[in-house]
Amino acid sequence: MIDVDLSRRQLVRWRTAIFTIFFVTGLGFASWASRLPAVKVDLDINDAEIGILLFVAGAASIVGLSLANVMVVRWGARRGMFLTILAFSLGVIVVGVGVQFLGSFLVASIGLALMGMGMSATDVMMNVEAAAVEQASGRTLMPLFHAFFSIGTVVGAGIGIAMAALQVGVAWHLWIVGTLVLVAGLLALRAVPVREATGDEVAASAPRRERLLRALAVWRDPRTYAIGAIMLGMAFAEGSANDWLTIAMVDGHGQTEAMGAIALTIFSVAMTVFRILGGPLVDRIGRVWTLRILAVTAAAGLILFILAPSLPFALVGVALWGAGASLGFPLGMSAAADDPAKAAASVSAAATIGYLAFLCGPPVLGWISHQIGILPTLWIIVGLIIVSGLASGAAKPIAGSTVGTGHPHD
Repeated sequence: MIDVDLSRRQLVRWRTAIFTIFFVTGLGFASWASRLPAVKVDLDINDAEIGILLFVAGAASIVGLSLANVMVVRWGARRGMFLTILAFSLGVIVVGVGVQFLGSFLVASIGLALMGMGMSATDVMMNVEAAAVEQASGRTLMPLFHAFFSIGTVVGAGIGIAMAALQVGVAWHLWIVGTLVLVAGLLALRAVPVREATGDEVAASAPRRERLLRALAVWRDPRTYAIGAIMLGMAFAEGSANDWLTIAMVDGHGQTEAMGAIALTIFSVAMTVFRILGGPLVDRIGRVWTLRILAVTAAAGLILFILAPSLPFALVGVALWGAGASLGFPLGMSAAADDPAKAAASVSAAATIGYLAFLCGPPVLGWISHQIGILPTLWIIVGLIIVSGLASGAAKPIAGSTVGTGHPHD
C-alpha cells in the first residue's frame, strides 16, 4: 500500500518517470564504460591505473549506498534523487573534461567518485520508488524496471561504439550524455508524487533522528540478510558473466575473441528478455517459486557451460545462465521494499550486499582463476547460485503485500 491517492493517469506518469530514471542511469553508466579505451589513451595510463579508476568508482558507490539511507531521512526520496541525479550527471561531465581537455588523472577520479556516489544512491531511491509503483499497481513490475536499465546500457554502449567509430572526443560524448541524463532525470522527477513514507513531506510522521534509528534497525532483521543472500548469489552470477565470460570462452573453451563477444551478447539478451517477461511469471507462480526455478536454471546453465563438450552446448549454457540470473537482483529489491515504512532502509541494506558482490566478485574470481583456471573457478558461482535458491523463501511477500504472491488459478 502507498500513502497517497493517485488517479490512473498520475500512476502511469509516475511509472513512466521511474522507467525513465532507470533508463538514463544505465545509459550514463554504459557511455562511460564504452569509452574506456579512449580514456586509457587520452590519459596515457596503463591497465593498473585503469584499475585504480574503477576502484575509485566502486568505492564511491559503496559510500553512495550508505548515504542514500541518510539522504532519504534528511530530504526524502524525491528531493534525494534530485541531488543524486545531479551528482551522477555532473560526474559524467567532469570525467569528460578531466580526460580530454585537462588530461588529468585526478580530475577524472573526482568525476568518477561523483558518478559512483550519484549512481548507487540513485539506484537505492529509484528501486524504492519502483517498489512503491508495484504496490500501487498491484502487479510485479520490478523486473521490467531493471530491463529498462539493461536497455539503457545497450543503447549507451551502442552510442559509445558509434562515437568511437566517428572519432568523437570523450569530452563531447560525455557532455552530451551527462546533459541528457540531467534533463531527462529532473523532468521525470516532476511526475514522482510526494509521499510521507519516503520522508518527502515537511511534516513527516516522526522526527528525523527517530526515523534514522528506525532505518538503521533493518540491519538487525534476519530477513535483510536472507534477501541479501539471494542477491549475493545472483549478483555474482551476473557480475562474473560480465567480467569473465569472454575470457572463459577464449581461455577455457579455446574460442576466438569474437565468439567470446557473441557469448556475452547472448547472455545479455537472455537476461534482458527474461526481465521483460519476468513480471507476468512472478504474478502467476509467485516470487519465491520464480526465484527457485531460475536458480535451478542458472546453475544448470553454468554447469552446462563449464562442462560443454562443444560450442553449441556452451552457448546454450550461456543462454540458460543469463535467463536464470536475470531476476535475482530485481526481485530481491522488490522483496526488501515490501514494507513501505522501511523500504528505503531495507533496499539500501540489500543493495549494499548486492553491490559488494558486483564490486568484490571480479577481483576475487580473478585471483582464484590465476591459481586453478577460469572454468574450475566458475564452480564457486554454481555454489553461490545454489545458496541463493535455498534462501529464496525469504522473498515471500510480507502480510499486507499483494505483489509477488502469485495467482496460479487465475
